[in-house]
Amino acid sequence: MLLFNSFLFCGFICMISQMIIDNSKLTPGHVISLLVCMGAFLDTFNIYDYIIKVVGGGALLPITSFGHSLIHGAILKTHVAGFGGLFMGMFDMTAPGISAAIVFSFIFALIFKPKD
Repeated sequence: MLLFNSFLFCGFICMISQMIIDNSKLTPGHVISLLVCMGAFLDTFNIYDYIIKVVGGGALLPITSFGHSLIHGAILKTHVAGFGGLFMGMFDMTAPGISAAIVFSFIFALIFKPKD
C-alpha cells in the first residue's frame, strides 16, 4: 500500500504542476518555485512530516521535498544555535543535493557536447 500511496502522491504533484502550466501563463520555473514554497509552507506547520509518514519515500522525490528540507533544517538548527541557526540550518540538509548537482553537471559538461 505504501508503494501505491507514493505513486499517487508523485502523480498528483505532477498532475497539479501540468495543469498549472497548461492553464496559466506561468513558466516551469514559476511552477518549480511555487512547489518549493508549498513544501516549505507545509513543513512549517508539520504537515509535510505527516505526508512522509503516510506516503513514504514518494514524498521525498518531488521538488516539494526541497522546500521541506530547507525549512526543516532551519528549524532544527534554530533550536540549537538560536537566530543565527536559521540561516545556517537551511544549507545543512540541502548541501549534499546541491553539491551533487554541481559536480554531476560539471562532469556531464566535460563528457557531452552542447548543441547549438
